[in-house]
Amino acid sequence: MNAEKLAQMIQGGEDSSLELKRMTWRGVGKVNEPHPDSLANEMAAFANAKGGYVVLGVEDKTRDIVGIERDDLSAVEQWLGNLARDLVKPDLMYYTRHIKLTDSLGIPRYVVAIEIPRSLWIHKSPAGYLYRIGHEKREMSPDLLARMFQQRSQARIIRFEEQAVPNTSLADAVHTKHYVKSMEAANAAVQLTRQHLTAKDSDDVARLSVAGVLCCTDEPRRWLPGAYIQAVAYRGAKNDPADQVDAKDFTGSIDTQIWQAFSFVMRHMLIPATKDLGRKEFPQYSRRAVFEAIVNAVAHRDYSIYGARIRLFVFADRLLLCVPGVLPNTMTTDAMPSLSMPRNEVLTTLLSRIPVEAEGLHRAFLMDKRGAGVDVILTESESLSGKKPSYTLIGESELQLTIFAAPSPHDGSPSPTNLPSL
Repeated sequence: MNAEKLAQMIQGGEDSSLELKRMTWRGVGKVNEPHPDSLANEMAAFANAKGGYVVLGVEDKTRDIVGIERDDLSAVEQWLGNLARDLVKPDLMYYTRHIKLTDSLGIPRYVVAIEIPRSLWIHKSPAGYLYRIGHEKREMSPDLLARMFQQRSQARIIRFEEQAVPNTSLADAVHTKHYVKSMEAANAAVQLTRQHLTAKDSDDVARLSVAGVLCCTDEPRRWLPGAYIQAVAYRGAKNDPADQVDAKDFTGSIDTQIWQAFSFVMRHMLIPATKDLGRKEFPQYSRRAVFEAIVNAVAHRDYSIYGARIRLFVFADRLLLCVPGVLPNTMTTDAMPSLSMPRNEVLTTLLSRIPVEAEGLHRAFLMDKRGAGVDVILTESESLSGKKPSYTLIGESELQLTIFAAPSPHDGSPSPTNLPSL
């Protein structure tokens, strides 16, 4: 969007992709109009439809450029941020540009152009669930709302991971070596499409898919705010900030997130040893079980839950992994060791093509797709610690895995036998 194009759009007046708003103030840094509820409704309606622009600093009826003072631009940005976070659920993604346009007297004035892309989610604003049609916003009927939820995030008629992500392009795919054999541009695009890493949006424009964003970009959470792993390590057994010894957010491509999270656990895992008949180590966790748990969390979590991230906690006596989403279909926690029902079929296929270079993990690729991961987690962890790991569903939003730490040979506890290969 440049000044010339924006000026042409404004002169054409409001339509299905453009909303004009005058800004007035009632004190320093305090917006008088537009009303925050009204603007939140307009922005959510665009996000729920095909996206569009809201331009602040323009009279909607006369299309006159009234502008915004330069000193007020930062206040506008802060006001918009609060509005998109507090008045729209889930949080609304948008982009702003400060552009100079000339008014009717030829005086240059600033306007704020807000670009709202079509969202992967359905957003609720103060007036309910709205969508843009023509130059108006309308409330969705129950039937339309049900279809919208179905199409975008709920029933998976088109799997969520295969949907096109607004405001992405093939240029954002910077990690393709595991998926593209030839870097010749046309051929690379074909290969990415065949693997569902790209998809066409409603305007027939090639975009990265959700899977493409997760696998091929440097910062997936730029488009999918919850697509990262939050890891925290504690000295003790409680979630106490005073006991925290380390905290990291792992935000790269999902294979990078897997290795970073795995290294985090290995770094904070205690490995006591005895030296009676040569050095013998007693690690708290099976490396293989930890690796399987992290891979499964990344591969099978529900990415359609806006803002929900994987949380990893390393306590003195246990490891806790919190994964967004409930179990797919009719699977239960009891059936997990014997059944395999991947939520993200594309992701599991892609992860099965990425080689494992670390030693001692007894696999060639990140994912083996044989459904043995849960059994490895349960069997090897119980053999090491004497306690069977537990899977627990938390309401309708999260699956939690607890892996108990093995006892130290120095604390007087009997050491379990049949130690697994580490």
